[in-house]
Amino acid sequence: AQDDVSYIMEQAEKRVIDILQRKNTTGLVPVRSVLRGSMDKMMAAFEQQGKITGVPSGFIDLDMKLNGLQPSDLVLVAARPAMGKTSFALNIAQYAATHNNTTVAVFSLEMSKEQLVNRLLWSQALIPSNKIRTGELDSKDWKEIAYAMGVLSDAPLYIDDMASIKVLDIRAKCRRLQLEKNLGLVVIDYLQLIQESGKSSNRQEEVARITRSLKILAKELNVPVVVLSQLSRAAESRADHRPMLSDLRESGAIEQDADIVMFLYRDDYYNPDTTEKPGVAECIIAKHRNGSTGTVEMRWMGEYTKFANLAKS
Repeated sequence: AQDDVSYIMEQAEKRVIDILQRKNTTGLVPVRSVLRGSMDKMMAAFEQQGKITGVPSGFIDLDMKLNGLQPSDLVLVAARPAMGKTSFALNIAQYAATHNNTTVAVFSLEMSKEQLVNRLLWSQALIPSNKIRTGELDSKDWKEIAYAMGVLSDAPLYIDDMASIKVLDIRAKCRRLQLEKNLGLVVIDYLQLIQESGKSSNRQEEVARITRSLKILAKELNVPVVVLSQLSRAAESRADHRPMLSDLRESGAIEQDADIVMFLYRDDYYNPDTTEKPGVAECIIAKHRNGSTGTVEMRWMGEYTKFANLAKS
């Protein structure tokens, strides 16, 4: 009986998603009805020359490339383990909430909310994580922690750490937050842990449906959706370990549906004795549907689980 109920619920969820997909497919419209919106966007860009029009990431060079994270964009951040995917996403969420007063929803399918908040805390306070873990804190550290707690407490940053969640659940929670708090950014960690509503023996098809649903979610909410993703092991076997689009794990649909695909790479992880840029991380913009691609360098501060702008020499 329980299996029957679960099956019925899965079928209902699938039908809702199908309806949403049809809803987001409009019929033929005259060009003149679209021109006004295009002109408004051009005027807004003209009036804000030199300013970021999207949600700022906090990384100056990246924001210059992307013009901030744009509404309705599905932004994929992928990397091999230990490159700092979660830290990077949290840094963006933290900056948007604390510096831009953007309401941010973070869905963490792997780490608990306590683990995430600890990361946010020592990143905000700039206190090495090992000092907080061991309790070796002096009076200055406690002052920094108290200040950081105040900043984070006032930030419109919301965390959901449900381990097993479907896109439909994410959508419902985001819609509620959008109505109540004017949601401006969604972060999901990570793609391969999202549950699929339908039953399928083909994981590639499942991931394809999930990424398509996430793109629909970004368009429906009209906010950027940043989703983290694993990469295949292919990069490990190459002489140059920098990721490529072909390394996206489980589905080419990930690349197809994403408006932006970014890879994180740290040469000092793979070549600690020979790297020419210790402590430097690369954010490789491999796909940018509405702009240019390229590589942005950032500082990796591992002791704080934090990325930062790279000082220009």
